Amino acid sequence: MTSSHSRSAHSDSGQSLSILGATGSIGRNTIDVVSRLPGRFRIEAVSANRDAEGLARIAVEAGARLAVVADQDSYAALKAALSGTGIEAAAGPAALVEAAARPVDRLMAAIVGAAGLAPTLAAAARGTTVLLANKECLVTAGTLFMATARAGGATILPVDSEHSALFQVLDPDRLRAVETVTITASGGPFRTWTAEQIAEAGPREAVRHPNWAMGAKISVDSATLMNKGLELIEAHHLFAIAPERLAVVVHPESIVHGFVSYRDGSVIAQLAEPDMRTPIAYSLGWPDRIPAPTKRLDLAELGRLTFETPDLRRFPALGIAIAAMKAGNGATTALNAANEISVEAFLSERIRFPDIAKIVENVMDRVARTGIGEPASLDEALELDRTARDVARALVGEHIATAG
Repeated sequence: MTSSHSRSAHSDSGQSLSILGATGSIGRNTIDVVSRLPGRFRIEAVSANRDAEGLARIAVEAGARLAVVADQDSYAALKAALSGTGIEAAAGPAALVEAAARPVDRLMAAIVGAAGLAPTLAAAARGTTVLLANKECLVTAGTLFMATARAGGATILPVDSEHSALFQVLDPDRLRAVETVTITASGGPFRTWTAEQIAEAGPREAVRHPNWAMGAKISVDSATLMNKGLELIEAHHLFAIAPERLAVVVHPESIVHGFVSYRDGSVIAQLAEPDMRTPIAYSLGWPDRIPAPTKRLDLAELGRLTFETPDLRRFPALGIAIAAMKAGNGATTALNAANEISVEAFLSERIRFPDIAKIVENVMDRVARTGIGEPASLDEALELDRTARDVARALVGEHIATAG
């Protein structure tokens, strides 16, 4: 959504669709949903970071017209894999932006991290209906992104399960009647662990999510609860909700994905089994609902739903993200960049699990002293992102040296 839920007039068949991040979990699930609806969609472009063979396979199976790898060095492999198929091959960041700007009915933006900002911004600028699965676009440059979408007349449909839930239950014309907007967190793999146990956790334990099958980076974000902080920031920009009216509750079953509390005491929630194909299908079909090959929710079989207050002592990353959201002025840009570098260092076993939050907080403190401001352009956002990454890399090096 840009500014409203205004309903676009799309035909019921043959909608053109591009998928950025086609080899990731969101991309693969999107292909799965689309493949079960023959004739409803035609694939224009697909992209991946560097998995040329995987991308070529998807491009052929989906009948795409264009396949793009962001990594220039993977171009030869992609071109060879697509030889004789008639599918165009391209590579590099500029090619990715050009692919995103192609005229299509809908674009699934599922590139992981800040790397998705430039192409997704290009799609929003041309007025595309963007199915947003890249929360970092809004964390890194939320004000800029939403302004660009409004100026371009784009429709932004959230794909994250929490934001899809809020989109379905939040009345944008009656925001003054809203008291609190709440997203849920599973609590991740360490929900019941002590602080001492969490401190000793390694990558293998951190990526073992209890409910969702996700990539390594987002799984670690779930383990630190940083993912919930990023989602609060996304909701703040997406729905124009003040930080003070946003909340997180831990819900281990991952059945209730989000809910809105209104001033008359009513609470409206969206429930579904924890399967990303449900919010993906919702975004693909909106304003209609299309079939999703997911398990149907049986509350009687489930028996009970439980909720807890998040523990910011054991999971400080959530509190750090909330502070960044309230601070504004580019703090969330630095937050996201530092988190990406820290998570990467943890997954490669160069730092310990608690170091992720420590480094992120330290980066934000150091960058804040430089007088950062809210990015007003893509170049400003990318420059601040680079600066924060450089600081984070230096701090990772300091932690490694200290540990050694």
